[in-house]
Amino acid sequence: MNPQPFAAAPADAPPLESLRVEPLLTSAFDTDPAGVYAQLRRMYGPVAPVGLMGVPVWLVLDYREVLEVLRKESLWRRDIRYWRARAEGRLPQDWPLLAGYEVRQTMFMDDEEHLAARQTYHSALGPFQDARTPQGWELRSAVVSYADELVAMLAAESGTAGFMDLAAQYTRPLLLMVTTRLFGCPVELGDEMVMDLWRMLDGGPDAGPATGRALAAMTRLAAHRRAVPGDDLTSYLLLADPSLSDEQLGRELFMNAVYLNDITGNMVCNTLLEVLRGNATVRRSLSAGLIGETVNRAALANAPVANMCFRFAARDVRLGNFWIRAGDVVSPSAAAAHQDLMAIGSHLVDSTVSTRAHLGWGAGPHQCPTAARELAGAVVATAVGRIFDHFTKVELTLPADQLPWRSGPVVRGLRLLPVRYELGAGHPVVGQGPPPRAAANGAPDSSHVSRHHARGLLAALRHLMWGTRKGD
Repeated sequence: MNPQPFAAAPADAPPLESLRVEPLLTSAFDTDPAGVYAQLRRMYGPVAPVGLMGVPVWLVLDYREVLEVLRKESLWRRDIRYWRARAEGRLPQDWPLLAGYEVRQTMFMDDEEHLAARQTYHSALGPFQDARTPQGWELRSAVVSYADELVAMLAAESGTAGFMDLAAQYTRPLLLMVTTRLFGCPVELGDEMVMDLWRMLDGGPDAGPATGRALAAMTRLAAHRRAVPGDDLTSYLLLADPSLSDEQLGRELFMNAVYLNDITGNMVCNTLLEVLRGNATVRRSLSAGLIGETVNRAALANAPVANMCFRFAARDVRLGNFWIRAGDVVSPSAAAAHQDLMAIGSHLVDSTVSTRAHLGWGAGPHQCPTAARELAGAVVATAVGRIFDHFTKVELTLPADQLPWRSGPVVRGLRLLPVRYELGAGHPVVGQGPPPRAAANGAPDSSHVSRHHARGLLAALRHLMWGTRKGD
């Protein structure tokens, strides 16, 4: 019996490129993306054609349809070579998002190639996944130490009460310090790397050069760790797959740096914001001491990745009220899907039990690997928890609806999170922390070296945070 052929789009179904689409990234989107998603849903249903920086894209809005796209890898491909408009040369050469999608690494692979790459990650992240292993314990201890150092620096510079930016003075440097420690990278990579990752994700005019600079930095790190292996993720990736070239490993580190710094950083800031703005379900979880649940609820309310990576239709398929043609590009919107889920009134959102319905880690075959999810979750929980351990008072200094956002095609992240604070009597002081443990041969272990690097990084970031005071 011959297999039933897949249905093709009927002749009268309008192709994406024939539709008149309105741009997604407008001033209305900057100020009220939820309102824009709701308007698109009223006009088109679960899937809407939009213009993304001059390129037509199918934006997937409803939770059910987003899950369908994320879970069916055989139908919705991640490999950019499936994109018909690109293959036919119809994309502008200087399209700002193209540079990031041209970086071929695990996120943009399918099938066996993707599974093999994930296995490499599973092996490399394994030592850091469990808090009971030496590597896992050291990394989690380092996150606590870095958070305390940043709070101590704030107290030393600005006193036990005053004003601070929780984004620039806490979250961003903390995640950069964690990256330095996990990747085994030199301090010289510094804050400019994070800014380049922002430029790529925000799709500005310098997205291409920024992508090139970040890739070059990660490739140099790969070459360095090949020559001088350490107790870090970069070295373990090489150990798991020695065939990786410096360029291949650099591409993998590049995308991991995006997720660790920008996406995980957004999750930290968004969680803090939901608590400070008075989100009742988030606050109840925090009051109950359920930090992980607090993060989950905040991710539902404010997704760290607004619109997830493109997928490309492997064949003609009906989705929502439209026929998607083979090779069309779709953008699953986590932010819109969460909005849809909460509008349904799911018991998961208001329940006192843990919810994992959010798409902050993705879903389906390309979901963030388990080890990476657990590690990132631990970082976020620690970062959020240490704020409420040390501060007796934290209040927004701007109304929540007046906070400035980076509202781009991928992420919606806070530019700053200004607060008025008061520190408790037991706040940490600069230099406080456990003494470095020695290796068996008496040499300082990697955590001591990491702390040494972190102090150098803190000194550099100090100028970015507060400038240099007279007399210093």
